[in-house]
Amino acid sequence: MRIRPYGIGDEEALRKMSDRLSRESLYTRFFTGTPALPEAYVRALHQLDHWDHEAMVALLDGRMLGIAEYVRDRKEPWRAEIAVLITDPWQRHGLASRMVRYLSQLAERRGISEFDADVTLANRTAMSAIRTGWPAVRPSSDGGSAHYRLPLPLTSANGLRVPG
Repeated sequence: MRIRPYGIGDEEALRKMSDRLSRESLYTRFFTGTPALPEAYVRALHQLDHWDHEAMVALLDGRMLGIAEYVRDRKEPWRAEIAVLITDPWQRHGLASRMVRYLSQLAERRGISEFDADVTLANRTAMSAIRTGWPAVRPSSDGGSAHYRLPLPLTSANGLRVPG
């Protein structure tokens, strides 16, 4: 498996990722019922500048297994919204955590010191992963979602910095 920045040539692999995503997985990422990755999302990835908007992909034999991205907040440039999407067969195998670690390291080098994450309350797996990476963080609730402010650097459950 290879984890690297998203590239312009990854569009077809990204679209094919939809074949391995359940409606539930798509809902927990996009907060709406959609049968496939939204075209607006695919187009937005063409606008990556690899500084204020970055995305990492996990690939195996040319197939995209997951994507993790951040988008810097324009008003508070030390903060960025983070989102992760992993294909169903690769969920609960530590891939999302691994991708977030890589993305966190890039973000830190670019002056980002905090991630924001919105998670549907039904996404227990994501909330558990956040509790593992940021054990002291508690979410605020907004209807059917939880909002997290996640300080960087990412730490382990025992409070030590997670090495890259």
